[in-house]
Amino acid sequence: MAHRLLVRRIWTLSVKDLRCLPAPTSSFSTSLRSSTTPLSFLSPKRTLPRSLPHTSRREVSFNVQDHEDFTEKVINSELPVLIDFHAQWCGPCKILGPRLEKAVAKQKGKVAMAKVDIDDHTDLAIEYGVSAVPTVIAMRGGDVIDQFVGIKDDEALDSFVSKLVGQ
Repeated sequence: MAHRLLVRRIWTLSVKDLRCLPAPTSSFSTSLRSSTTPLSFLSPKRTLPRSLPHTSRREVSFNVQDHEDFTEKVINSELPVLIDFHAQWCGPCKILGPRLEKAVAKQKGKVAMAKVDIDDHTDLAIEYGVSAVPTVIAMRGGDVIDQFVGIKDDEALDSFVSKLVGQ
């Protein structure tokens, strides 16, 4: 138990906390330094080596936070977007969600997926005529292309996503 608490504390220790730690002052560590300025691996001047590429990875899906977020990330999206209207209490939604994410991930960035909790965003559910969950709506350029209600098998989901992408 104590080991878990220690690991949790180290894991949550932020870089800011580490920068506040005092620098070592022993003669051994001082004698190994070639310069008089202390060097720290946490120093903001240090960067990753050039051999390591720094790429930002786009997430397969995202949760819609509010109506403005929906407009920005879904309506104004350059990519086609699948909108998964779901609810926390919905059993079929819990089955469909991961399967949809898998189908979207197969497209390798050609389509995005928005998750809308109907209990948190009833206005969006009403606006798009969602009367049952799970409801999945496919949008491109702010226009509804297709939709379905309920669970589909993996092949049907792949076909639905491919149709949205235009393959």
